[in-house]
Amino acid sequence: MSHALKQVFNKDKTFRPKRKFEPGTQRFELHKKAQASLNAGLDLKVAVQLPPGEEQNDWVAVHVVDFFNRINLIYGTISDYCTEHSCPVMSGGPKYEYRWQDEHKYRKPTALSAPQYMNLLMDWIEVQINNEDIFPTNVGTPFPKNFLPVVKKILSRLFRVFVHVYIHHFDRITQMGSEAHVNTCYKHFYYFVKEFNLIDTKELEPLVSVWVGSGT
Repeated sequence: MSHALKQVFNKDKTFRPKRKFEPGTQRFELHKKAQASLNAGLDLKVAVQLPPGEEQNDWVAVHVVDFFNRINLIYGTISDYCTEHSCPVMSGGPKYEYRWQDEHKYRKPTALSAPQYMNLLMDWIEVQINNEDIFPTNVGTPFPKNFLPVVKKILSRLFRVFVHVYIHHFDRITQMGSEAHVNTCYKHFYYFVKEFNLIDTKELEPLVSVWVGSGT
């Protein structure tokens, strides 16, 4: 990463603390393998593919945490500009509004401002990825039956962050000179969810016409 990008994507701007992998664990090794593929400049379509001999759920778990960290970082860079006043509705342009629903306070889909939605979303994802019953970290501990459904919900909600950033805040990303980084991150995310069929194609529609160069 260039010095300029390091200044833009500094740790103080991270929206939430990064979730890290414990050295010596299988996930840590898979994370290193995934990063090595990216750093080697491999075609992203190839980089997302499951390495020979690895378990798909482990590979998916590593990427979910990595995407959470990186999208966190991207949103952190524009969060000062995403306010109750500028973004009173969590949306992706006039056609798409995203409502929040959970098992606690918001039992029905509820219209919220973008910053409210983002706070609830990041808190909710943190709870999921830190839950050993859903994302087990001990070698040999099986993944639960609801692992993929939870992953699909996490990724579909993280995609909404991309939608909001691209449609409402991309001018700010461009001003910071970090559009190439954000585009690469989205491209990586897009190829990954397509490779493992983790987000319904219809849900990806908001960015089909917006993001030129996605290869779609």
